[in-house]
Amino acid sequence: MTKEVIVYQIDSFTKEKFKGNPAGVVLNAENLTAEEMQLIARELNNSETAFVFRPASENNDFDYHVRYFTPTTEVPVCGHATIGALYAKAIEDRLESCTIKINTQVGVLPVCIERTTDDYQITMTQGGFHLSPAFDTATIRKIAKALGLKMEDLDEKCPLQIASTGHSKVMIGIKNRNTLNSLKPDFTALIQLSKIINCNGYFVFTFDSDDQNILTYGRMFAPAIGISEDPVTGNANGPLGGYLIQNKIIEITDGTFEFKGRQGETINRIGEIKVEVTVTDSIPETIKITGNAVSVFRTVMQI
Repeated sequence: MTKEVIVYQIDSFTKEKFKGNPAGVVLNAENLTAEEMQLIARELNNSETAFVFRPASENNDFDYHVRYFTPTTEVPVCGHATIGALYAKAIEDRLESCTIKINTQVGVLPVCIERTTDDYQITMTQGGFHLSPAFDTATIRKIAKALGLKMEDLDEKCPLQIASTGHSKVMIGIKNRNTLNSLKPDFTALIQLSKIINCNGYFVFTFDSDDQNILTYGRMFAPAIGISEDPVTGNANGPLGGYLIQNKIIEITDGTFEFKGRQGETINRIGEIKVEVTVTDSIPETIKITGNAVSVFRTVMQI
């Protein structure tokens, strides 16, 4: 029997088509198998595709399930695909401002849809923040070499460690934006390292910014899950906020830490992401990411 699904292509963290981070979105995925989801994600060939479907019963504390697939594998959660999925849902259903709770592999997450005139801005509350111990010197050298970095390129105040709000990334702070933009990673070496450190994503960032509104520039590589370079990464910039607070790189005891990160410059898919971290006793508690989005196309796929 033929199945029909509504498919969007959404560019997240931008208002300009063909910039930011493209995500596939399937809005009515109730009848799809996991195999079919994987095949659709492979066909769309975005870094992630989000599949949105209603729960089987009404007795739930959430509104929708969302599953996320790269072209090669399912992943627990994805920031830009969540922004894209709820943006597509908002324009498809012509929603007013509201909060929708989505059920993901990292738990139930509230997503705020803010309607402004005829457009929307999306804010996602991410999963719980976790920071692993810093890597030993030998591992740091291997990571740096695989990324094409020298040890002296690393920012001394930024320990190399894994940060996560549900889909972990290695945080690698470096001194210079020119170095960031000229990186040519050894993807084979990164894939091998991912098996050893049990982390697939490498987020290289710098405070070397010429824009007072932008705190960091970054690049994110995850070849082990089929993503050579991700344009603008919610699951990197969000945890970065917690990482900066917990390591006291940014000093704040109580209140809210907000910043904007820019990513995708080198691959001509530049986008911006706003990060908000609620802080109590110098510990990050809640991390939210906010982004704009734009629809590139809507279609109906028959499978």
